[in-house]
Amino acid sequence: MPKILLVEDNEMNRDMLLRRLNRNGFEVVIAVNGQEGVELAGSARPDLILMDMSLPILDGWEATKRVKANPDTARIPVIALTAHAMVHDKEKAMAAGCDDFDTKPIDLPRLLEKINSLLRPAN
Repeated sequence: MPKILLVEDNEMNRDMLLRRLNRNGFEVVIAVNGQEGVELAGSARPDLILMDMSLPILDGWEATKRVKANPDTARIPVIALTAHAMVHDKEKAMAAGCDDFDTKPIDLPRLLEKINSLLRPAN
């Protein structure tokens, strides 16, 4: 069962995504701020990270940079989740090291497609 680290400070978004990801066969580990997300990326060894960009303590941009800068976690795919849907927001997420980008409100079929694409081993 693939393990996803969900870094999300909004309780309603977190609970909704947790339930929906569990129903789709994923084990989910939760972090409620960017610092916790960076720490759990190292200790929980997730297969993928869903990173909200607007987080307390350490925002998602900086948290992603730290995850990608650490040789132990650099290979973990990160999908940015944000309510900011402007072109420059996607560019900023990709520049921070995110592997993909999705907007809120979450469209679950689209997000699952992105997750599964990043979890598929490269041939």
